[in-house]
Amino acid sequence: MKVILFGATGMVGQGVLRECLVDPGVERVLVVGRSPTGQQNAKLQEILHQDFLDFSAIESELTGYDACFFCLGVSSVGMDAQRYRHLTYDLTMATATMLARLNPGMVFTYVTGRGTDSTEHGSLRWARVKGKTENDLLKLPFKAAYMFRPAGIQPLYGVRSKTAWINAIYVVASPLLARLARTSPQYMTTTERVGRAMISVARDGYPKRVLESEDINRF
Repeated sequence: MKVILFGATGMVGQGVLRECLVDPGVERVLVVGRSPTGQQNAKLQEILHQDFLDFSAIESELTGYDACFFCLGVSSVGMDAQRYRHLTYDLTMATATMLARLNPGMVFTYVTGRGTDSTEHGSLRWARVKGKTENDLLKLPFKAAYMFRPAGIQPLYGVRSKTAWINAIYVVASPLLARLARTSPQYMTTTERVGRAMISVARDGYPKRVLESEDINRF
């Protein structure tokens, strides 16, 4: 399986990248991002690209892939509505529309979050935007598309958040997070499980198009 990964320098993306690199069934991983991952691996290729609304310069390098794991995302905290929609909806749909055209046999997997609003009419702005993004991704002509809605995520194997204070919380709360991952699968998963589940749905499919933490942990 050949995979394209977006968001590989974020916490979720780091975990997904690790699982792709250690999985013998993943032949090649192409990371597209604005900054390098700093990793070296025989099956890893990276393309630095800044404009996620225009991929014309690199389209020829984005064909022939079986799956896309889209882990790129931002927090809505402190961000105005228009910019959040642009970064969450516009960039995601531009990327996905391009990939569906180039790779119609591709499986597309998108990371949203627990509480995403599929009705698009709820009271939480971020949930409405995420819900619209999910709904419109599911309409694209991919082989299949899956929406991942993890709740809490425990980082493993050296995976770190880009935000220092979040890393500090993870360090202090690590024993509690590990316990929750074992005992409360509806509220907690791990970066390893997210990565393994993405690979599994791309390879084998899943009866549901929207996966909550419980579904992710079943893998």
